[in-house]
Parts: sequence; structure tokens; C-alpha cells
Amino acid sequence: MSAKNRDRHGRWRSRTVAFRVSEDEFRSIDEAVALSGLTKQDYLISKLLDRDVVVYGNPRVFKALKTKMDAIYEELHRLESAGEVSESLQESIDMVAKIYSGMTEAPEKH
Repeated sequence: MSAKNRDRHGRWRSRTVAFRVSEDEFRSIDEAVALSGLTKQDYLISKLLDRDVVVYGNPRVFKALKTKMDAIYEELHRLESAGEVSESLQESIDMVAKIYSGMTEAPEKH
């Protein structure tokens, strides 16, 4: 049996919350989590409790942003002749732009 773990605030997290989502919702959640730099658990708890999700620049976040920006660029390049942008692509562009504009440096640890 594994040892009980406390979170970084010393709380026991012994309760489980689960729910079902569609494939599109799942991809959107995974994308938002990757771009936030948080764990999926921390991201979902913050969003469910209506707390702000603060994104601190770190190598993992920058890699996720670069990967997403490359995918957006490729999709826009592909759609250049069609002139039509899908709703999911527009959501991705909005999310990445919001993260870039609100990104802050991580607080210094002493």
C-alpha cells in the first residue's frame, strides 16, 4: 500500500472528483493545461473554484506555446486560400494570445 501524500499546502487530498467530457472538450482541456504549465489537477481545481490561473514562464510553458504557435501557423498557412478559420482554431489563437499578454515572471524563491 502506498504512503499517503499531502499536497504542497499540507492538505490531504483523499476525495476523487470525476466527470465525462466529449473528445473535443478533452482536447481543449488538455491544450489549456499544457499551456498553463500547471498539473491537470491544479488547473481544474483553479478553474472550478473560479480562481485566476496565473501562467509563469518556464521551459515547459514556452515549449507548449511554441508547439501550439507552430500548429496555428501551419493551419493558417493551409487555410490561407480558403479564407475560413474554424471555431477551435480561433479558440486556440485566443488562448495563446491571452497567455502571451498575461504572462508574468515566476516569483523569486529565497
